[in-house]
Amino acid sequence: MARSDLGKRIAVAAVGIPAAVAAIYAGGWVLGAVLALVAAGATAELYRLSSLQGARPFVVPGVVAAAAYVLVAAAHPRPLEATPIFWALTLALLLAFSAAAIWARGVEGLPLEAVAVTVLGAAFTGGTLSYALFLRHLRPAGTVMDGALLAAAFNPWTGTALVLFPIAITWFNDSCAYFVGRAVGRHKLIPAVSPGKTVEGAVAGVVGSMLAGWIFSRWIFGGWLHVPMSAAAGLGGGLVVSIAAQLGDLAESLFKREAGVKDSGHLLPGHGGLLDRFDALFFTIPLAYWFLGMTLPYLGGRP
Repeated sequence: MARSDLGKRIAVAAVGIPAAVAAIYAGGWVLGAVLALVAAGATAELYRLSSLQGARPFVVPGVVAAAAYVLVAAAHPRPLEATPIFWALTLALLLAFSAAAIWARGVEGLPLEAVAVTVLGAAFTGGTLSYALFLRHLRPAGTVMDGALLAAAFNPWTGTALVLFPIAITWFNDSCAYFVGRAVGRHKLIPAVSPGKTVEGAVAGVVGSMLAGWIFSRWIFGGWLHVPMSAAAGLGGGLVVSIAAQLGDLAESLFKREAGVKDSGHLLPGHGGLLDRFDALFFTIPLAYWFLGMTLPYLGGRP
C-alpha cells in the first residue's frame, strides 16, 4: 500500500470511527439516518457497476428504496414488526419497476435486467444494513430477569457493543488476512475473483476473528457490561463473522471484476467507495444478528 494511501486511510478512520460510534450509541433515527445515507450511496455505486455492463437500473427510485429499508427499521427496530413491511416494500418495488419498464426500457432496453438490478441493489444494501438497527435495539424477551441483567440489557452501551461486535470482528478479519497474506501468503484463494487473496490470509482472518470474538465475550460483554456471553459463543461468533466477511469481500470483488473496475467509487480517500468499505458488513451484520439472537436468548433477539 502506498504511503499516501495509508495516510488517507488513517485520516478517514480518525474522523469516521468516533462519528460511527456516536451514531451507534444514539441509535434510533440518528443511526437510521446515517445508515440510510450509506445504503443510498452504496446502491448508487452498485448501479454504476451494473451500468458498465449495459444494465439500465432505475437509479433514483432504487436509491430511495434502499434508504427506505433502513428507515423502516428505524421506525420498527424489531424484525417481527419490520419484516411484513419489508416484504410489502419488496413486492411493491418489483411490480412498480416491472410496470415502469414497459415504457421506460422496452424490449431493447434489457427490461428484466433493469428490474432485477434495481431491486437487488436496494435490498442488498438497505435490507442488510437494517439489521444494525435490529442489533442496536435488542430488548429482553421476558420480565423474569434479575436487576443487574435487566439494567445491562437496557444499557445503551450494550446495544452499541452488539453492533460493534460484527464491525470490530470484520476489521480484525480484514487486518489479519491482509498482513499475513502479504507476509507469508503463497497459495491463491480464488484468483479468478480476487487475485490478491491467499489461503494463508483467509486462515489468519478466521483465527484473528475468533480471537476478537473471545475478547468481546470475556472483557466487553462479560467484564464491562456484565452481559453473560460464553467463550464458546464468542469464538463461534468470530468464526461466523469471519466467514461472512470473506464471502462479502469476494462477492463485491466479483461484481467489480465483471464491471472491470478496481474500486466501486472514490468517495472515501484511500478506501474507494462506500461499497468497497461496507462490502463485508452487508454480510456480517445480518449474520451476527441471527447468531447473537440464538446464543443470547435473554435479549430476545431471535430472528
